[in-house]
Amino acid sequence: VQLQASGGGSAKAGESLRLSCAASGDIASINTMGWYRQTPGMQRKLLAIITSGNHTNYGDSVKGRFTISRDNARNTVYLQMSSLKTEDTGVYYCYALLLPSGRQLLGTYWGQGTLVTVSS
Repeated sequence: VQLQASGGGSAKAGESLRLSCAASGDIASINTMGWYRQTPGMQRKLLAIITSGNHTNYGDSVKGRFTISRDNARNTVYLQMSSLKTEDTGVYYCYALLLPSGRQLLGTYWGQGTLVTVSS
């Protein structure tokens, strides 16, 4: 099982970016998917999560600006980031809580991280 994140890059404050993260491999089902952000010297910070039933929850720092969604047919989670701020700069990691085929326990899998840089 692999998670492949894409869509990072540079933007100016106030602009938008969209991140994608696709899970691939022998997957029986995907429970929760989400995004974290990490900045130098800090722990990963939860930004947004979405359940298999499309219930969402957001961190206070991105509420009202970021939107998480998923395409279950493509095993893909998205993060639409609008009204970007310089403090949104960081490495963005996607994750999925999923059940690999042939297994009995859910496991947490992480994408490789994608860098987002927001300048003023």
